[in-house]
Amino acid sequence: MRIRRKTWARPELAACSYFIPQPEEQKGHWQQAYGQPRPLHLDLGCGKCVFLAQAAHTHRDVNFLGIDISYDILGVARRNIQETFGEEQPENVALCAYNIEKLSQLFGPEEKVERIYINFCNPWPAAGHHKRRLTYTRQLLMYKTLLAPDGEIWFKTDNDDLYLATKRYFMQAGFEIFFDTKDLHRENDPENLLTEHEVRFTEQGIPTKALRARIAPGGESGQAT
Repeated sequence: MRIRRKTWARPELAACSYFIPQPEEQKGHWQQAYGQPRPLHLDLGCGKCVFLAQAAHTHRDVNFLGIDISYDILGVARRNIQETFGEEQPENVALCAYNIEKLSQLFGPEEKVERIYINFCNPWPAAGHHKRRLTYTRQLLMYKTLLAPDGEIWFKTDNDDLYLATKRYFMQAGFEIFFDTKDLHRENDPENLLTEHEVRFTEQGIPTKALRARIAPGGESGQAT
């Protein structure tokens, strides 16, 4: 999804205490970016952070890192986070602009992530573009190196093909799926927080597909394709 250029985005992010301008320099020291050490959750392709803002405001015992490649959309995200927190300065939120394909370069070997969210990522429908999917096997294998032993990946999409393909990618990468639904809202899951895409698709009558997975016993290796 393209977003119009926001001339105010970079100046506002530069003045934001929880925007990390040089994320590579945080490698090995991510917990220092927050008010105090807490379990770390990543929101990959965080977009406008409607989801992350709710999650961070609700779960104060978790540190959230939102990553997106677009400064313009992160500028909108910062405003949404501030709207959610009001006058309060969030101490469990960090944002950075980065290429998710290089995500492993941001973390030291001892830094582990408890949960990764991938919400309504680009489905890249053309067969030649499938390797660009954030849930492609190669990407999942990289995420695996960042996850704590009991870490999880939570995935949501409106796209049927991406949902089915991601089930296959999880298996190929050595994950086990412990939650699988073709209509998340019918589950009445109290842990589900809506994203901006989810609200729009639901209004259009398009169900949200969801998967949650963890590393399978003996699945530490997996195979890239």
